[in-house]
Amino acid sequence: MAIPKHDEVRLPLLKLISDGGIYTQKSSVEKLQIFFDLTEEERNATLSGGKSVFNDRVHWAKFHMKIAGLIDFPRRGEFQISELGKELLSRNLDKIETSTLMEFPAFQAFLDRSKKKSINQPNDNGSSSVAVIEKVQEESMNTPYEMIEHSFEELNTILADELLDKLKEMDFFKFEDLVLDLLVKLGYGGSKEMAKQNTKRTGDGGIDGIINADRLGLNKIFVQAKRWSDTNIGRPEIQKFAGALDGFGGNNGIFITTSSFSKDACDYVKVLPNKKIILIDGQQLAQYMIEVGLGVSVEKVYEVKRLDLDYFIEE
Repeated sequence: MAIPKHDEVRLPLLKLISDGGIYTQKSSVEKLQIFFDLTEEERNATLSGGKSVFNDRVHWAKFHMKIAGLIDFPRRGEFQISELGKELLSRNLDKIETSTLMEFPAFQAFLDRSKKKSINQPNDNGSSSVAVIEKVQEESMNTPYEMIEHSFEELNTILADELLDKLKEMDFFKFEDLVLDLLVKLGYGGSKEMAKQNTKRTGDGGIDGIINADRLGLNKIFVQAKRWSDTNIGRPEIQKFAGALDGFGGNNGIFITTSSFSKDACDYVKVLPNKKIILIDGQQLAQYMIEVGLGVSVEKVYEVKRLDLDYFIEE
């Protein structure tokens, strides 16, 4: 048989771990290779970067089910079925389609972030829109450039989610250092060394750091960093930060969090007189880190080449 696609791996993988045991990528791949009766050639098939094709498809099956909440990760590199996963198995499905994953809000939010929902959902049934998207992808109606663009967006969304998970586990002071590194890479504070000299942890007044936006220190930016998990930051927290700026004679501030901001908080900063406060939520923080290459590394570079018509012009 052909190597199964990642959507075909989902249900067998979930059934495999339904015993409640702890599994790793390696152990699940080995058992699924036997389940699918893969030949030696299929087991050894690799992508252009040297990765195992089947290993990669098991990874994506596992990751998409993790996003939907069907799989838990109790420890690094280990996973097990969740209560949601057990409930889904009780429905005796023949296959876990993307439309099935879309029933879970977390997965729907993931697709929203990765901009894959390019077709409006009907009011009565969101799954039919997903079925249309899958059909479009299956029949390769998108141009190769569009397919590359969509895949790139999805990979970045996944990477951003993984970054956020790591940020929420960080020591708070280490997180403050990371925020400083990011602001330097975004062009604030001059060199990293200069920025560190001009940054101080006040420990009071609602300010976590102060950096110079110019080399002479004439323009200071005050930073508040909140390494929170799921708490939505509301207007009161931003009001406290705005008040703290007054105590330091500041007009410019950046409030960075690993969680998110309420609508009231976002509306409040828009009407602040004589102050400019930028709000950076967890998703934007992760995207900035990807953009400047902070905490991430390049895995593989693909070159897209075109015909050089000038070469063929006869003089």
